[in-house]
Amino acid sequence: MEINVIDKLSALAHENRLALFRLLVRRYPDAVPAGEVAQALGFKANTTSTYLSALRNAGLIDQRRMGTSLCYVARLDGLQGMFDTLLSECCQNRPDVCSIPAHRPIPQPSLDRPLKVLFVCSGNSARSLLAEALLNGEGQGKFIAYSAGTTPSEAPNAEALSTLAARGYDVSRLSSKGLSPFQADDAPTMDLVVTVCNQAANGELPHLPGRPLHAHWGVANPLHDGTQTKVAMRSAFEILKHRIQAFTWLPFDRLDPYALQHRIDEIGHLTPTHSTS
Repeated sequence: MEINVIDKLSALAHENRLALFRLLVRRYPDAVPAGEVAQALGFKANTTSTYLSALRNAGLIDQRRMGTSLCYVARLDGLQGMFDTLLSECCQNRPDVCSIPAHRPIPQPSLDRPLKVLFVCSGNSARSLLAEALLNGEGQGKFIAYSAGTTPSEAPNAEALSTLAARGYDVSRLSSKGLSPFQADDAPTMDLVVTVCNQAANGELPHLPGRPLHAHWGVANPLHDGTQTKVAMRSAFEILKHRIQAFTWLPFDRLDPYALQHRIDEIGHLTPTHSTS
Protein backbone atom coordinates (compact mmCIF):
# COMPACT_ATOMS: atom_id res chain seq x y z
CA MET A 1 0.00 0.00 0.00
CA GLU A 2 1.39 3.39 -0.99
CA ILE A 3 1.62 5.86 1.87
CA ASN A 4 1.34 9.51 0.90
CA VAL A 5 2.08 12.70 2.78
CA ILE A 6 -1.57 13.11 3.78
CA ASP A 7 -1.44 9.78 5.65
CA LYS A 8 1.61 10.97 7.56
CA LEU A 9 0.18 14.38 8.35
CA SER A 10 -3.07 12.77 9.50
CA ALA A 11 -1.18 10.42 11.82
CA LEU A 12 0.65 13.38 13.37
CA ALA A 13 -2.46 15.58 13.58
CA HIS A 14 -3.18 14.43 17.12
CA GLU A 15 -1.52 15.86 20.21
CA ASN A 16 -0.71 12.53 21.85
CA ARG A 17 0.43 10.76 18.69
CA LEU A 18 2.68 13.72 17.92
CA ALA A 19 4.12 13.59 21.46
CA LEU A 20 4.81 9.88 21.04
CA PHE A 21 6.50 10.39 17.68
CA ARG A 22 8.63 13.22 19.05
CA LEU A 23 9.78 10.95 21.87
CA LEU A 24 10.88 8.27 19.40
CA VAL A 25 12.71 10.85 17.29
CA ARG A 26 14.55 12.05 20.40
CA ARG A 27 15.55 8.46 21.19
CA TYR A 28 16.63 7.61 17.60
CA PRO A 29 18.39 5.34 16.68
CA ASP A 30 17.31 3.40 19.77
CA ALA A 31 14.23 1.17 19.70
CA VAL A 32 12.10 1.91 22.76
CA PRO A 33 9.82 -0.67 24.46
CA ALA A 34 6.12 0.13 24.26
CA GLY A 35 5.87 -0.01 28.05
CA GLU A 36 8.58 2.61 28.47
CA VAL A 37 6.82 4.86 25.96
CA ALA A 38 3.54 4.53 27.86
CA GLN A 39 5.21 5.24 31.21
CA ALA A 40 7.16 8.23 29.93
CA LEU A 41 4.07 9.88 28.42
CA GLY A 42 1.55 8.78 31.04
CA PHE A 43 -0.61 6.87 28.55
CA LYS A 44 -2.56 3.67 29.14
CA ALA A 45 -1.11 0.56 27.50
CA ASN A 46 -4.02 0.00 25.11
CA THR A 47 -4.07 3.67 24.12
CA THR A 48 -0.33 3.60 23.46
CA SER A 49 -0.78 0.52 21.28
CA THR A 50 -3.41 2.32 19.20
CA TYR A 51 -1.16 5.35 18.72
CA LEU A 52 1.82 3.18 17.77
CA SER A 53 -0.27 1.29 15.23
CA ALA A 54 -1.42 4.52 13.58
CA LEU A 55 2.12 5.86 13.30
CA ARG A 56 3.38 2.53 12.00
CA ASN A 57 0.67 2.35 9.35
CA ALA A 58 1.67 5.84 8.23
CA GLY A 59 5.27 4.72 7.68
CA LEU A 60 6.63 6.94 10.44
CA ILE A 61 7.86 4.25 12.85
CA ASP A 62 9.01 0.62 12.72
CA GLN A 63 8.35 -2.23 15.14
CA ARG A 64 11.09 -4.57 16.34
CA ARG A 65 10.90 -7.56 18.65
CA MET A 66 13.66 -7.68 21.26
CA GLY A 67 13.29 -10.77 23.39
CA THR A 68 9.76 -10.70 24.72
CA SER A 69 9.30 -6.97 24.17
CA LEU A 70 7.92 -5.08 21.21
CA CYS A 71 10.05 -2.00 20.63
CA TYR A 72 9.57 0.96 18.33
CA VAL A 73 11.97 3.21 16.45
CA ALA A 74 11.36 6.34 14.38
CA ARG A 75 11.65 6.00 10.61
CA LEU A 76 13.61 9.05 9.61
CA ASP A 77 13.24 8.17 5.94
CA GLY A 78 9.48 8.48 6.35
CA LEU A 79 9.87 11.83 8.06
CA GLN A 80 12.34 13.06 5.45
CA GLY A 81 10.01 12.02 2.66
CA MET A 82 7.25 14.10 4.19
CA PHE A 83 9.57 17.10 4.51
CA ASP A 84 10.75 16.68 0.93
CA THR A 85 7.18 16.82 -0.31
CA LEU A 86 6.28 19.82 1.82
CA LEU A 87 9.47 21.84 1.53
CA SER A 88 10.89 20.85 -1.84
CA GLU A 89 8.13 19.81 -4.20
CA CYS A 90 5.57 22.31 -2.89
CA CYS A 91 7.84 25.36 -2.79
CA GLN A 92 9.74 24.54 -6.01
CA ASN A 93 13.07 24.55 -4.15
CA ARG A 94 12.91 28.24 -3.22
CA PRO A 95 15.89 28.81 -0.89
CA ASP A 96 14.01 31.44 1.10
CA VAL A 97 11.34 28.84 1.95
CA CYS A 98 13.07 25.47 1.83
CA SER A 99 16.50 26.22 3.21
CA ILE A 100 17.22 24.47 6.51
CA PRO A 101 20.32 25.78 8.35
CA ALA A 102 23.15 23.28 8.15
CA HIS A 103 24.87 22.11 11.31
CA ARG A 104 28.20 23.78 11.76
CA PRO A 105 31.17 21.39 11.51
CA ILE A 106 32.85 20.62 14.81
CA PRO A 107 36.61 21.24 14.59
CA GLN A 108 39.22 18.95 16.09
CA PRO A 109 39.24 19.70 19.84
CA SER A 110 42.32 21.57 20.98
CA LEU A 111 43.57 23.55 23.94
CA ASP A 112 42.75 26.74 22.03
CA ARG A 113 39.29 25.56 21.02
CA PRO A 114 38.08 22.88 23.45
CA LEU A 115 34.88 21.01 22.63
CA LYS A 116 32.09 21.68 25.13
CA VAL A 117 29.81 18.82 26.19
CA LEU A 118 26.80 18.87 28.51
CA PHE A 119 25.79 15.59 30.17
CA VAL A 120 22.19 15.39 31.34
CA CYS A 121 20.33 12.95 33.57
CA SER A 122 17.29 13.32 35.79
CA GLY A 123 18.82 14.08 39.19
CA ASN A 124 22.36 15.21 38.25
CA SER A 125 23.56 13.34 41.31
CA ALA A 126 25.45 10.36 39.86
CA ARG A 127 25.64 9.35 36.18
CA SER A 128 25.94 12.82 34.65
CA LEU A 129 28.45 13.83 37.32
CA LEU A 130 30.53 10.72 36.61
CA ALA A 131 30.53 11.66 32.93
CA GLU A 132 31.45 15.29 33.63
CA ALA A 133 34.43 14.36 35.80
CA LEU A 134 35.55 11.62 33.42
CA LEU A 135 35.59 13.79 30.30
CA ASN A 136 37.31 16.66 32.09
CA GLY A 137 39.94 14.20 33.31
CA GLU A 138 40.38 12.19 30.12
CA GLY A 139 40.05 15.17 27.78
CA GLN A 140 43.41 16.74 28.74
CA GLY A 141 42.07 20.27 28.35
CA LYS A 142 40.75 19.66 24.83
CA PHE A 143 37.25 18.98 26.15
CA ILE A 144 35.24 20.90 28.73
CA ALA A 145 32.41 18.94 30.32
CA TYR A 146 29.39 20.16 32.22
CA SER A 147 26.39 18.39 33.71
CA ALA A 148 22.81 19.15 34.69
CA GLY A 149 19.58 17.45 35.71
CA THR A 150 16.01 17.77 34.48
CA THR A 151 14.85 17.53 38.12
CA PRO A 152 18.09 18.08 40.02
CA SER A 153 18.80 16.56 43.42
CA GLU A 154 19.89 18.67 46.35
CA ALA A 155 23.46 17.36 46.28
CA PRO A 156 25.72 14.85 44.52
CA ASN A 157 25.52 11.23 45.59
CA ALA A 158 28.27 10.40 48.08
CA GLU A 159 29.08 7.06 46.45
CA ALA A 160 29.50 8.75 43.06
CA LEU A 161 31.96 11.24 44.52
CA SER A 162 33.82 8.47 46.35
CA THR A 163 34.06 6.37 43.17
CA LEU A 164 35.61 9.28 41.27
CA ALA A 165 37.94 10.46 44.03
CA ALA A 166 39.29 6.96 44.64
CA ARG A 167 40.36 6.84 41.00
CA GLY A 168 42.04 10.23 40.96
CA TYR A 169 39.33 12.37 39.35
CA ASP A 170 38.69 15.91 40.55
CA VAL A 171 35.35 16.23 42.37
CA SER A 172 35.88 19.68 43.90
CA ARG A 173 33.64 21.49 41.40
CA LEU A 174 30.88 18.91 41.05
CA SER A 175 27.40 19.99 42.09
CA SER A 176 23.80 19.09 41.31
CA LYS A 177 22.08 21.74 39.21
CA GLY A 178 19.28 22.23 36.70
CA LEU A 179 19.39 23.25 33.06
CA SER A 180 18.52 26.93 33.52
CA PRO A 181 22.17 28.08 33.90
CA PHE A 182 22.84 26.74 30.41
CA GLN A 183 19.98 28.75 28.91
CA ALA A 184 21.27 32.11 30.14
CA ASP A 185 22.60 34.72 27.72
CA ASP A 186 26.12 34.31 29.10
CA ALA A 187 26.02 30.51 29.15
CA PRO A 188 28.77 28.58 27.35
CA THR A 189 27.77 27.41 23.87
CA MET A 190 27.62 23.62 23.78
CA ASP A 191 28.84 21.51 20.89
CA LEU A 192 27.13 18.37 22.14
CA VAL A 193 24.44 17.40 24.65
CA VAL A 194 24.42 13.79 25.88
CA THR A 195 21.65 12.28 27.98
CA VAL A 196 22.80 9.39 30.17
CA CYS A 197 19.46 8.20 31.55
CA ASN A 198 16.28 7.21 29.73
CA GLN A 199 14.11 9.51 31.82
CA ALA A 200 16.02 12.57 30.63
CA ALA A 201 16.17 11.29 27.05
CA ASN A 202 12.42 10.66 26.93
CA GLY A 203 11.61 14.21 28.03
CA GLU A 204 11.87 17.37 25.96
CA LEU A 205 15.02 19.29 26.82
CA PRO A 206 14.93 23.08 26.60
CA HIS A 207 16.47 24.88 23.65
CA LEU A 208 20.15 25.64 24.15
CA PRO A 209 22.16 28.24 22.23
CA GLY A 210 24.36 27.11 19.36
CA ARG A 211 22.27 24.22 17.97
CA PRO A 212 24.40 21.49 19.59
CA LEU A 213 24.32 17.89 18.45
CA HIS A 214 22.38 15.54 20.73
CA ALA A 215 22.97 11.88 21.62
CA HIS A 216 21.85 9.34 24.19
CA TRP A 217 24.28 7.13 26.13
CA GLY A 218 21.86 5.37 28.47
CA VAL A 219 23.35 3.87 31.64
CA ALA A 220 21.39 1.87 34.22
CA ASN A 221 20.60 3.74 37.44
CA PRO A 222 23.34 2.89 39.97
CA LEU A 223 21.45 4.29 42.96
CA HIS A 224 20.13 1.02 44.33
CA ASP A 225 19.44 0.32 47.97
CA GLY A 226 21.76 -1.77 50.09
CA THR A 227 25.24 -3.08 49.43
CA GLN A 228 24.82 -3.21 45.62
CA THR A 229 25.18 0.56 45.25
CA LYS A 230 28.98 0.39 45.27
CA VAL A 231 29.01 -2.35 42.62
CA ALA A 232 26.43 -0.58 40.45
CA MET A 233 28.29 2.74 40.71
CA ARG A 234 31.53 1.11 39.64
CA SER A 235 29.75 -0.48 36.67
CA ALA A 236 28.30 2.89 35.63
CA PHE A 237 31.75 4.46 35.99
CA GLU A 238 33.40 1.82 33.81
CA ILE A 239 30.75 2.02 31.08
CA LEU A 240 31.00 5.80 30.92
CA LYS A 241 34.80 5.76 30.98
CA HIS A 242 34.86 3.29 28.08
CA ARG A 243 32.50 5.47 26.04
CA ILE A 244 34.22 8.73 26.89
CA GLN A 245 37.63 7.38 25.92
CA ALA A 246 36.20 6.28 22.56
CA PHE A 247 34.66 9.74 22.17
CA THR A 248 37.95 11.57 22.80
CA TRP A 249 39.65 9.42 20.14
CA LEU A 250 37.23 10.40 17.36
CA PRO A 251 38.80 12.12 14.31
CA PHE A 252 36.52 15.16 14.53
CA ASP A 253 38.30 17.04 11.75
CA ARG A 254 37.62 14.20 9.29
CA LEU A 255 33.91 13.75 10.07
CA ASP A 256 31.10 15.90 8.72
CA PRO A 257 28.22 16.58 11.16
CA TYR A 258 26.19 13.64 9.83
CA ALA A 259 29.02 11.11 10.13
CA LEU A 260 29.95 12.50 13.54
CA GLN A 261 26.36 12.12 14.75
CA HIS A 262 26.34 8.46 13.73
CA ARG A 263 29.69 7.77 15.42
CA ILE A 264 28.51 9.42 18.63
CA ASP A 265 25.29 7.38 18.50
CA GLU A 266 27.33 4.18 18.15
CA ILE A 267 29.41 5.07 21.20
CA GLY A 268 26.20 5.04 23.25
CA HIS A 269 26.03 1.26 22.80
CA LEU A 270 29.63 0.46 23.77
CA THR A 271 30.30 -1.55 26.93
CA PRO A 272 33.69 -2.52 28.36
CA THR A 273 34.75 -6.14 27.98
CA HIS A 274 36.72 -6.04 31.22
CA SER A 275 37.23 -3.84 34.26
CA THR A 276 39.02 -0.56 33.52
CA SER A 277 39.77 0.37 37.11
